[in-house]
Amino acid sequence: MKKSVIKLWSVLAISTTFFFASCSSDDDSSSSNESTVEVDANDFQGTFAGEGTDVVLDPSKVYKLTGPVKILENATLTIPAGTRIEATGGTSAYIAIGQNAQIFVNGSANAPVVMTSGTNNPTPGDWGGLVICGNAPINRAGSAMSEVGDLPYGGNLVSDNSGSIQYLRVEYSGANFTAEKEFNGVSFFGVGNGTTVNYVQVYNGSDDGFEWFGGTVNTSNLISIGNQDDQFDWTEGWNGTNTNWYAKEAFGQGNRGIEADGNGTNNELTPYSNPTITGLTLIGIPESGEPQGMKLREGTQGKFSNVVLANWDTGIDIQHDLTLSWIPTNLFIDGVKFVNVGTVSKGKNSAGESIDVSSAYTINEAATGAGNGVNLPSWAQGWTNVQGL
Repeated sequence: MKKSVIKLWSVLAISTTFFFASCSSDDDSSSSNESTVEVDANDFQGTFAGEGTDVVLDPSKVYKLTGPVKILENATLTIPAGTRIEATGGTSAYIAIGQNAQIFVNGSANAPVVMTSGTNNPTPGDWGGLVICGNAPINRAGSAMSEVGDLPYGGNLVSDNSGSIQYLRVEYSGANFTAEKEFNGVSFFGVGNGTTVNYVQVYNGSDDGFEWFGGTVNTSNLISIGNQDDQFDWTEGWNGTNTNWYAKEAFGQGNRGIEADGNGTNNELTPYSNPTITGLTLIGIPESGEPQGMKLREGTQGKFSNVVLANWDTGIDIQHDLTLSWIPTNLFIDGVKFVNVGTVSKGKNSAGESIDVSSAYTINEAATGAGNGVNLPSWAQGWTNVQGL
């Protein structure tokens, strides 16, 4: 990838790596090794690395993301509440956080951080999205590089800390590299559970809303609306504890509510995917290309409770021998309310034979899902984009 050069307020050249920095003279608490980076808001791109290098954005400005922003080894990206980032350039515009680097999105309910399209007519796939790579365990054999961004991920640090994300909205993401590679809205590659992820929305993207590639990161209050592939997707051994997920397909496009895998090449590889999700609402549309509320396969485990599935041809679809073997101990859905669902559940073993999977769940007509049944929950109101719903 061609290295980009950024216009910054001041220039500091260190060896062959260029840092553009302006150090505050009135911050007595700053170490002499700290370098606060203030970028050109009209040309936001570049690669930043090095101990104490903190790229700090100004919420009074609108940042034009004109190319890739890569925050690498020991650097940080800090985005205050109310900051708006508008991206142009398709696959060349994305934000990636590498291993041993951190992102701090400090939004609030009244002033979320917004990463969106910078075009006059925003559409899904206008730009990349947010990619975070950590050092937590994965079950992928061999070296692991992020499918877009080409950054390494995975390791043995269960509690690895990639920073904190709170009240973030990602819109019109999912730029297409190839037929096999597309950005998601937010991609977690081996991200550890020292990372905070609360109150995040992905809206109207061209691929998945959220996707996890292994790791142990926990989340709460996620909302995925109108993304054209799956709203939530995981693989490669993701383990995390999660509460309050709400997803709704829209705009006449979309596939599954959840697509969950262990490892598609070898279902036996460990760690097994095994998230816990409490409070889950998944709403489909008649036009869904793959109209399953929950597709659980390829060796994934999982424990779900208080679930609402609405407007799907199939509510729960479980496939492959190892996945089926986890029922009902390591794969179980406790308390599901089905609303306008054609086939409540179905299963298929690795030989393609139909299997009864009714022991994988219980029904609870009083389930509230993410908090308000099929309706937008109170925690998602005000800071999210709900146009078109």
